Amino acid sequence: MAKPLQRVPFPESRLESDAGATFVLESKWKWWHAGYHLTTAIVGSTILTLPYAFRGLGWVLGFFCLTALGCVTFYSYYLMSRVLEHCERAGRRHIRFRELAADVLGSGWMFYFVIFIQTVINTGVGIRAILLAGECLKVYLKMPLLPRDYSLEPSSSSRVFSAFTSISIIAAIFGNGILPEIQATLAPPATGKMVKGLLMCHTVTFLTFYSAAVSSYWVFGNKSNSNILKSLMPDEGPSLAPTMVLGLAVVFVLLQLLAIGLVYSQVAYEIMEKQPTDVKQGMFSKRNLIPRLILRSLYVIFCGFMAAMLPFFGDISGVVGAIGFIPLDFIFPMLLYNMTYKPSRSSFTYWINLFIIITFTGVGIMGSFSSIRKLVLDANQFKLFSSYVVD
Repeated sequence: MAKPLQRVPFPESRLESDAGATFVLESKWKWWHAGYHLTTAIVGSTILTLPYAFRGLGWVLGFFCLTALGCVTFYSYYLMSRVLEHCERAGRRHIRFRELAADVLGSGWMFYFVIFIQTVINTGVGIRAILLAGECLKVYLKMPLLPRDYSLEPSSSSRVFSAFTSISIIAAIFGNGILPEIQATLAPPATGKMVKGLLMCHTVTFLTFYSAAVSSYWVFGNKSNSNILKSLMPDEGPSLAPTMVLGLAVVFVLLQLLAIGLVYSQVAYEIMEKQPTDVKQGMFSKRNLIPRLILRSLYVIFCGFMAAMLPFFGDISGVVGAIGFIPLDFIFPMLLYNMTYKPSRSSFTYWINLFIIITFTGVGIMGSFSSIRKLVLDANQFKLFSSYVVD
Protein backbone atom coordinates (compact mmCIF):
# COMPACT_ATOMS: atom_id res chain seq x y z
CA MET A 1 0.00 0.00 0.00
CA ALA A 2 1.37 3.39 -0.99
CA LYS A 3 2.21 6.03 1.59
CA PRO A 4 -0.82 8.16 2.51
CA LEU A 5 -1.09 11.77 1.45
CA GLN A 6 0.61 14.36 3.63
CA ARG A 7 -1.07 17.76 3.65
CA VAL A 8 -0.77 21.00 5.50
CA PRO A 9 -2.99 20.97 8.61
CA PHE A 10 -6.41 22.32 7.85
CA PRO A 11 -6.74 25.74 9.55
CA GLU A 12 -10.17 25.18 11.04
CA SER A 13 -8.99 22.20 13.07
CA ARG A 14 -7.24 24.60 15.45
CA LEU A 15 -9.55 24.86 18.38
CA GLU A 16 -8.14 27.80 20.35
CA SER A 17 -10.77 30.20 19.02
CA ASP A 18 -13.34 27.65 17.90
CA ALA A 19 -16.40 28.20 20.05
CA GLY A 20 -18.54 25.71 18.15
CA ALA A 21 -16.11 22.86 18.79
CA THR A 22 -15.31 23.86 22.36
CA PHE A 23 -18.94 24.21 23.45
CA VAL A 24 -20.49 21.32 21.50
CA LEU A 25 -17.86 18.69 20.58
CA GLU A 26 -16.02 17.81 23.79
CA SER A 27 -13.32 15.15 23.25
CA LYS A 28 -13.40 13.19 26.49
CA TRP A 29 -15.49 10.03 26.03
CA LYS A 30 -14.88 6.28 25.59
CA TRP A 31 -15.73 3.90 22.72
CA TRP A 32 -19.10 2.87 24.12
CA HIS A 33 -20.11 6.54 24.19
CA ALA A 34 -19.46 6.74 20.43
CA GLY A 35 -21.27 3.41 20.00
CA TYR A 36 -24.27 4.79 21.82
CA HIS A 37 -24.40 7.91 19.65
CA LEU A 38 -23.95 5.88 16.47
CA THR A 39 -26.75 3.55 17.53
CA THR A 40 -29.01 6.46 18.47
CA ALA A 41 -28.32 8.20 15.15
CA ILE A 42 -29.01 5.09 13.06
CA VAL A 43 -31.42 2.86 14.99
CA GLY A 44 -34.06 5.54 15.29
CA SER A 45 -37.77 5.82 14.92
CA THR A 46 -37.32 5.81 11.16
CA ILE A 47 -37.32 2.05 11.61
CA LEU A 48 -41.11 2.50 11.46
CA THR A 49 -40.75 3.18 7.72
CA LEU A 50 -38.96 -0.10 6.90
CA PRO A 51 -42.16 -2.02 6.00
CA TYR A 52 -43.11 0.93 3.78
CA ALA A 53 -39.73 0.63 2.01
CA PHE A 54 -40.33 -3.12 1.54
CA ARG A 55 -43.68 -2.24 -0.04
CA GLY A 56 -41.84 -0.77 -3.01
CA LEU A 57 -39.27 -3.57 -3.24
CA GLY A 58 -40.95 -6.84 -2.32
CA TRP A 59 -39.45 -9.66 -0.23
CA VAL A 60 -36.40 -10.63 -2.28
CA LEU A 61 -35.20 -7.18 -3.33
CA GLY A 62 -36.14 -5.77 0.08
CA PHE A 63 -33.95 -8.29 1.92
CA PHE A 64 -31.14 -7.79 -0.58
CA CYS A 65 -31.16 -3.98 -0.29
CA LEU A 66 -31.46 -4.03 3.50
CA THR A 67 -28.48 -6.39 3.79
CA ALA A 68 -26.38 -4.70 1.10
CA LEU A 69 -26.87 -1.18 2.45
CA GLY A 70 -26.13 -2.37 5.99
CA CYS A 71 -22.85 -3.97 4.89
CA VAL A 72 -21.84 -0.97 2.78
CA THR A 73 -22.50 1.49 5.61
CA PHE A 74 -20.40 -0.57 8.04
CA TYR A 75 -17.59 -0.70 5.49
CA SER A 76 -17.82 3.00 4.65
CA TYR A 77 -17.85 4.03 8.32
CA TYR A 78 -14.83 1.82 8.93
CA LEU A 79 -12.97 3.51 6.05
CA MET A 80 -13.98 6.93 7.36
CA SER A 81 -12.63 6.02 10.78
CA ARG A 82 -9.34 4.90 9.20
CA VAL A 83 -9.01 8.21 7.37
CA LEU A 84 -9.71 10.17 10.56
CA GLU A 85 -7.18 8.07 12.51
CA HIS A 86 -4.54 8.66 9.84
CA CYS A 87 -5.10 12.41 9.97
CA GLU A 88 -4.89 12.33 13.76
CA ARG A 89 -1.55 10.50 13.68
CA ALA A 90 -0.31 13.11 11.18
CA GLY A 91 -1.21 15.91 13.61
CA ARG A 92 -4.42 16.92 11.86
CA ARG A 93 -7.25 15.79 14.13
CA HIS A 94 -10.42 16.70 12.28
CA ILE A 95 -13.62 17.07 14.22
CA ARG A 96 -15.95 17.93 11.34
CA PHE A 97 -16.91 16.16 8.14
CA ARG A 98 -16.56 19.34 6.10
CA GLU A 99 -13.00 20.11 7.17
CA LEU A 100 -11.94 16.50 6.61
CA ALA A 101 -13.34 16.54 3.06
CA ALA A 102 -11.70 19.89 2.27
CA ASP A 103 -8.36 18.71 3.66
CA VAL A 104 -8.19 15.36 1.87
CA LEU A 105 -9.74 16.48 -1.42
CA GLY A 106 -7.89 19.81 -1.35
CA SER A 107 -10.82 21.87 -2.56
CA GLY A 108 -12.32 24.94 -0.91
CA TRP A 109 -15.75 24.45 -2.52
CA MET A 110 -15.92 20.94 -1.08
CA PHE A 111 -16.02 22.48 2.40
CA TYR A 112 -19.23 24.35 1.58
CA PHE A 113 -20.70 21.45 -0.40
CA VAL A 114 -20.45 19.22 2.68
CA ILE A 115 -21.98 21.99 4.82
CA PHE A 116 -24.92 22.06 2.40
CA ILE A 117 -25.36 18.26 2.50
CA GLN A 118 -25.12 18.15 6.30
CA THR A 119 -27.62 20.99 6.57
CA VAL A 120 -30.06 19.03 4.39
CA ILE A 121 -29.58 15.97 6.61
CA ASN A 122 -29.77 17.70 9.99
CA THR A 123 -32.73 19.90 9.08
CA GLY A 124 -34.50 17.01 7.35
CA VAL A 125 -34.01 14.75 10.37
CA GLY A 126 -35.26 17.50 12.68
CA ILE A 127 -38.38 18.07 10.58
CA ARG A 128 -38.95 14.33 10.23
CA ALA A 129 -38.61 13.77 13.99
CA ILE A 130 -41.13 16.48 14.85
CA LEU A 131 -43.51 15.25 12.15
CA LEU A 132 -43.34 11.66 13.37
CA ALA A 133 -43.79 12.72 17.00
CA GLY A 134 -46.92 14.67 16.15
CA GLU A 135 -48.25 11.84 14.03
CA CYS A 136 -47.74 9.28 16.81
CA LEU A 137 -49.51 11.50 19.33
CA LYS A 138 -52.40 12.03 16.92
CA VAL A 139 -52.74 8.31 16.21
CA TYR A 140 -52.74 7.37 19.88
CA LEU A 141 -55.21 10.07 20.98
CA LYS A 142 -57.80 9.13 18.53
CA MET A 143 -59.20 -1.40 9.51
CA PRO A 144 -59.81 -4.35 10.46
CA LEU A 145 -56.95 -6.69 9.60
CA LEU A 146 -56.55 -6.66 5.82
CA PRO A 147 -55.80 -9.68 3.64
CA ARG A 148 -52.08 -10.00 3.01
CA ASP A 149 -51.05 -8.78 -0.43
CA TYR A 150 -47.38 -8.44 -1.40
CA SER A 151 -47.89 -7.32 -4.99
CA LEU A 152 -45.91 -4.35 -6.33
CA GLU A 153 -46.96 -1.41 -8.50
CA PRO A 154 -48.90 -2.45 -11.63
CA SER A 155 -46.77 -0.62 -14.23
CA SER A 156 -43.06 -1.19 -14.81
CA SER A 157 -42.19 2.53 -14.61
CA SER A 158 -44.03 2.98 -11.31
CA ARG A 159 -42.31 -0.12 -9.97
CA VAL A 160 -38.86 1.28 -10.86
CA PHE A 161 -39.59 4.68 -9.28
CA SER A 162 -40.98 3.04 -6.14
CA ALA A 163 -37.91 0.81 -5.88
CA PHE A 164 -35.47 3.74 -6.00
CA THR A 165 -37.58 5.71 -3.52
CA SER A 166 -37.53 2.70 -1.19
CA ILE A 167 -33.75 2.34 -1.55
CA SER A 168 -33.40 6.04 -0.66
CA ILE A 169 -35.55 5.49 2.43
CA ILE A 170 -33.39 2.54 3.53
CA ALA A 171 -30.29 4.69 2.93
CA ALA A 172 -31.81 7.36 5.19
CA ILE A 173 -32.53 4.71 7.84
CA PHE A 174 -28.94 3.40 7.77
CA GLY A 175 -27.43 6.84 7.21
CA ASN A 176 -25.30 8.74 9.67
CA GLY A 177 -23.81 11.88 8.19
CA ILE A 178 -22.08 12.94 11.40
CA LEU A 179 -19.50 10.18 12.01
CA PRO A 180 -16.49 12.57 12.22
CA GLU A 181 -18.39 14.70 14.72
CA ILE A 182 -19.16 11.59 16.81
CA GLN A 183 -15.56 10.38 16.62
CA ALA A 184 -14.46 13.86 17.71
CA THR A 185 -16.12 13.26 21.10
CA LEU A 186 -13.67 10.40 21.84
CA ALA A 187 -10.70 11.09 24.06
CA PRO A 188 -7.57 10.93 21.85
CA PRO A 189 -6.15 8.73 20.55
CA ALA A 190 -9.28 7.44 18.82
CA THR A 191 -7.48 4.53 17.12
CA GLY A 192 -9.56 1.35 17.36
CA LYS A 193 -12.30 2.90 19.49
CA MET A 194 -14.63 3.64 16.59
CA VAL A 195 -14.42 0.04 15.34
CA LYS A 196 -15.78 -1.16 18.69
CA GLY A 197 -18.48 1.49 18.52
CA LEU A 198 -19.42 0.43 14.97
CA LEU A 199 -19.62 -3.25 15.96
CA MET A 200 -21.88 -2.33 18.87
CA CYS A 201 -24.06 -0.15 16.63
CA HIS A 202 -24.47 -2.59 13.73
CA THR A 203 -25.19 -5.52 16.03
CA VAL A 204 -28.18 -3.61 17.37
CA THR A 205 -29.01 -2.38 13.87
CA PHE A 206 -29.35 -5.78 12.23
CA LEU A 207 -31.30 -7.27 15.12
CA THR A 208 -33.85 -4.46 15.16
CA PHE A 209 -34.09 -3.72 11.44
CA TYR A 210 -34.71 -7.30 10.32
CA SER A 211 -37.25 -8.01 13.05
CA ALA A 212 -39.21 -4.81 12.33
CA ALA A 213 -39.10 -5.18 8.54
CA VAL A 214 -40.03 -8.87 8.40
CA SER A 215 -42.78 -8.89 11.02
CA SER A 216 -44.51 -5.68 9.86
CA TYR A 217 -44.31 -6.34 6.11
CA TRP A 218 -45.45 -9.95 6.64
CA VAL A 219 -48.58 -8.69 8.42
CA PHE A 220 -49.50 -5.63 6.33
CA GLY A 221 -47.90 -6.31 2.93
CA ASN A 222 -48.45 -3.54 0.39
CA LYS A 223 -50.81 -1.81 2.83
CA SER A 224 -47.87 -0.89 5.07
CA ASN A 225 -47.93 2.73 6.12
CA SER A 226 -44.90 5.06 6.25
CA ASN A 227 -45.48 4.98 10.02
CA ILE A 228 -46.30 1.39 10.92
CA LEU A 229 -47.99 2.54 14.14
CA LYS A 230 -50.76 3.97 11.96
CA SER A 231 -51.34 0.50 10.54
CA LEU A 232 -51.60 -0.86 14.07
CA MET A 233 -54.00 1.90 15.12
CA PRO A 234 -56.27 2.51 12.10
CA ASP A 235 -58.74 5.38 11.95
CA GLU A 236 -61.59 2.88 11.60
CA GLY A 237 -62.03 -0.35 13.49
CA PRO A 238 -60.30 -1.65 16.61
CA SER A 239 -56.59 -1.38 17.36
CA LEU A 240 -54.60 -4.41 16.30
CA ALA A 241 -52.61 -4.57 19.55
CA PRO A 242 -53.38 -3.98 23.25
CA THR A 243 -53.83 -0.31 24.10
CA MET A 244 -51.19 -0.44 26.84
CA VAL A 245 -48.60 -1.92 24.45
CA LEU A 246 -49.35 0.73 21.81
CA GLY A 247 -49.20 3.46 24.44
CA LEU A 248 -45.76 2.29 25.57
CA ALA A 249 -44.64 2.15 21.93
CA VAL A 250 -45.68 5.76 21.40
CA VAL A 251 -43.89 6.85 24.59
CA PHE A 252 -40.68 5.07 23.60
CA VAL A 253 -40.86 6.51 20.08
CA LEU A 254 -41.19 10.02 21.50
CA LEU A 255 -38.24 9.47 23.84
CA GLN A 256 -36.11 8.14 21.01
CA LEU A 257 -37.10 11.03 18.75
CA LEU A 258 -35.94 13.41 21.46
CA ALA A 259 -32.58 11.62 21.60
CA ILE A 260 -32.04 11.46 17.83
CA GLY A 261 -33.18 15.06 17.44
CA LEU A 262 -30.59 16.16 19.98
CA VAL A 263 -27.80 14.13 18.35
CA TYR A 264 -28.36 15.55 14.86
CA SER A 265 -29.07 19.04 16.14
CA GLN A 266 -25.58 19.22 17.66
CA VAL A 267 -24.02 19.64 14.20
CA ALA A 268 -26.43 22.47 13.36
CA TYR A 269 -25.76 24.09 16.74
CA GLU A 270 -22.00 23.78 16.21
CA ILE A 271 -22.27 25.53 12.83
CA MET A 272 -24.53 28.29 14.16
CA GLU A 273 -22.55 28.98 17.33
CA LYS A 274 -19.11 29.21 15.74
CA GLN A 275 -19.25 32.95 15.01
CA PRO A 276 -21.70 34.58 17.50
CA THR A 277 -20.04 33.17 20.63
CA ASP A 278 -16.76 33.95 22.36
CA VAL A 279 -14.71 30.89 23.30
CA LYS A 280 -12.68 32.91 25.81
CA GLN A 281 -15.75 33.34 27.97
CA GLY A 282 -17.60 30.53 29.72
CA MET A 283 -20.06 28.25 27.93
CA PHE A 284 -22.87 29.50 30.17
CA SER A 285 -21.73 33.10 30.51
CA LYS A 286 -24.31 35.77 29.72
CA ARG A 287 -22.33 36.78 26.61
CA ASN A 288 -22.64 33.27 25.15
CA LEU A 289 -25.80 31.86 26.71
CA ILE A 290 -28.22 34.41 25.23
CA PRO A 291 -27.18 34.08 21.54
CA ARG A 292 -26.94 30.28 21.87
CA LEU A 293 -30.43 30.10 23.37
CA ILE A 294 -31.88 32.35 20.66
CA LEU A 295 -30.22 30.47 17.78
CA ARG A 296 -31.21 27.04 19.07
CA SER A 297 -34.78 28.15 19.69
CA LEU A 298 -35.07 29.60 16.18
CA TYR A 299 -33.74 26.37 14.70
CA VAL A 300 -36.27 24.20 16.56
CA ILE A 301 -39.10 26.62 15.69
CA PHE A 302 -38.13 26.46 12.02
CA CYS A 303 -38.12 22.64 12.01
CA GLY A 304 -41.47 22.57 13.80
CA PHE A 305 -42.94 25.08 11.34
CA MET A 306 -41.79 23.08 8.32
CA ALA A 307 -43.09 19.81 9.81
CA ALA A 308 -46.51 21.37 10.41
CA MET A 309 -46.61 22.97 6.96
CA LEU A 310 -45.41 20.01 4.84
CA PRO A 311 -46.73 16.70 6.27
CA PHE A 312 -44.84 14.25 4.01
CA PHE A 313 -43.15 11.74 6.28
CA GLY A 314 -42.30 8.98 3.79
CA ASP A 315 -41.44 11.43 1.01
CA ILE A 316 -39.15 13.50 3.24
CA SER A 317 -37.32 10.32 4.30
CA GLY A 318 -36.69 9.46 0.63
CA VAL A 319 -35.47 12.95 -0.29
CA VAL A 320 -33.14 13.17 2.73
CA GLY A 321 -31.75 9.71 1.95
CA ALA A 322 -31.10 10.42 -1.73
CA ILE A 323 -29.75 13.97 -1.47
CA GLY A 324 -28.10 13.78 1.94
CA PHE A 325 -27.17 10.34 3.23
CA ILE A 326 -26.17 8.62 -0.03
CA PRO A 327 -23.44 11.17 -0.93
CA LEU A 328 -22.09 11.48 2.62
CA ASP A 329 -22.28 7.83 3.69
CA PHE A 330 -22.07 5.77 0.49
CA ILE A 331 -19.75 7.84 -1.74
CA PHE A 332 -17.51 10.20 0.24
CA PRO A 333 -15.91 7.63 2.61
CA MET A 334 -14.61 5.51 -0.29
CA LEU A 335 -13.41 8.58 -2.17
CA LEU A 336 -11.64 9.97 0.92
CA TYR A 337 -9.98 6.61 1.60
CA ASN A 338 -8.69 6.27 -1.98
CA MET A 339 -7.40 9.84 -1.91
CA THR A 340 -5.73 9.41 1.47
CA TYR A 341 -4.14 5.96 1.22
CA LYS A 342 -3.73 5.81 -2.57
CA PRO A 343 -4.30 2.02 -2.89
CA SER A 344 -2.82 0.41 -5.99
CA ARG A 345 -5.13 0.32 -9.01
CA SER A 346 -4.57 -3.41 -9.15
CA SER A 347 -5.76 -3.90 -5.57
CA PHE A 348 -9.16 -5.26 -4.58
CA THR A 349 -9.73 -2.31 -2.21
CA TYR A 350 -9.36 0.25 -4.99
CA TRP A 351 -11.84 -1.47 -7.30
CA ILE A 352 -14.45 -2.27 -4.67
CA ASN A 353 -14.34 1.36 -3.54
CA LEU A 354 -14.65 2.57 -7.13
CA PHE A 355 -17.54 0.16 -7.75
CA ILE A 356 -19.40 1.45 -4.67
CA ILE A 357 -18.80 5.08 -5.69
CA ILE A 358 -20.14 4.56 -9.23
CA THR A 359 -23.08 2.40 -8.13
CA PHE A 360 -24.32 4.73 -5.43
CA THR A 361 -23.78 7.82 -7.56
CA GLY A 362 -26.31 6.32 -9.97
CA VAL A 363 -28.58 5.23 -7.12
CA GLY A 364 -28.43 8.72 -5.60
CA ILE A 365 -29.35 10.40 -8.89
CA MET A 366 -32.24 8.03 -9.56
CA GLY A 367 -33.32 8.15 -5.92
CA SER A 368 -33.38 11.95 -5.93
CA PHE A 369 -35.49 12.01 -9.07
CA SER A 370 -37.95 9.35 -7.89
CA SER A 371 -38.29 10.80 -4.36
CA ILE A 372 -38.88 14.35 -5.59
CA ARG A 373 -41.28 12.99 -8.22
CA LYS A 374 -43.31 11.25 -5.51
CA LEU A 375 -43.25 14.40 -3.39
CA VAL A 376 -44.67 16.40 -6.32
CA LEU A 377 -47.34 13.78 -7.04
CA ASP A 378 -48.37 13.63 -3.37
CA ALA A 379 -48.62 17.42 -3.23
CA ASN A 380 -52.13 17.07 -4.67
CA GLN A 381 -53.27 15.20 -1.55
CA PHE A 382 -52.67 17.84 1.09
CA LYS A 383 -53.24 21.40 2.16
CA LEU A 384 -50.76 23.59 4.01
CA PHE A 385 -50.77 22.88 7.76
CA SER A 386 -53.11 19.93 7.27
CA SER A 387 -53.32 17.37 10.08
CA TYR A 388 -53.33 14.59 7.49
CA VAL A 389 -49.82 13.14 7.01
CA VAL A 390 -49.23 11.93 3.45
CA ASP A 391 -47.40 8.61 2.97
